[in-house]
Amino acid sequence: MIMIAWIIAIALLTTIFGSWEDKQINPNSAPDTYQTQNGVEVTLQRNRYGHYLVSGTVNHQDAIFMLDTGATLVAIPGEIQQELGLISGQSHYTHTANGTAKAYYTVIDRLTIGDIVIRDVKASIVPNMEGRQILLGMSVLKELEFTQKGKQLTLRQVY
Repeated sequence: MIMIAWIIAIALLTTIFGSWEDKQINPNSAPDTYQTQNGVEVTLQRNRYGHYLVSGTVNHQDAIFMLDTGATLVAIPGEIQQELGLISGQSHYTHTANGTAKAYYTVIDRLTIGDIVIRDVKASIVPNMEGRQILLGMSVLKELEFTQKGKQLTLRQVY
């Protein structure tokens, strides 16, 4: 009985700690969305590393975005291309923090962040990009107004 109690306690603590750790990395798994007279606002909290991560969708599939104002296009890791239903287009080279990489142009039919919806987004599939986070570059951010104050970033889609 004591052994079973210990196993249950460890499993419970692992679940609680895992959830807490996920919240530290992506505090915007369910971003605050507000309808305004002129459009939609989504407020994001900065994570413990100083980045803005947010959950959303690409072509109706769940995705995690990291905002990157230094990226021209949305950059998608190659390992999640098929899950998102994306087709590789013409190849090109892109400059990343890790150097130059071969990438493929693609178009995202529908990208969402909270109630913000952006269609026909130019993007790059980067086969050697590690992880599952999508870099949300200026091909999306140019469609939005954004304001940072303290540890919050507000994205606005104006109609």
